[in-house]
Amino acid sequence: MADVKKLAEELVNLKVTEVNELAQILKEEYGIEPAAAAVAVAAPAAAGEAAPAEKSTFDVILKSAGQAKLQVIKVVKEIAGLSLGDAKALVDGAPKAIKEGISKEEAESIKGQLEEAGAEVELK
Repeated sequence: MADVKKLAEELVNLKVTEVNELAQILKEEYGIEPAAAAVAVAAPAAAGEAAPAEKSTFDVILKSAGQAKLQVIKVVKEIAGLSLGDAKALVDGAPKAIKEGISKEEAESIKGQLEEAGAEVELK
């Protein structure tokens, strides 16, 4: 039996032209038609191009409260569900994360609310 790990390493290290040649051989000699998606996925990996994964979760970071600190504290209190004292401590300790691991839409919404209140905000 073939060493499967060695075979996998060889497949991953194929060049784009070699992937196309392999697909042609599988089709002509063995009647196996590789899925186009598999070839498309193997090609960038074989070419050594790492496709950046789209980020799915974001952190909302309060960089500074700006001039309207009281307004920012009120918004942070509402968004994070904190007491007034905890929200003030969070704003005073900026830069701090307001919310972590949230969707892009929710992060953008929170960023907008905080910026409207006068805060400087960053998404990571």
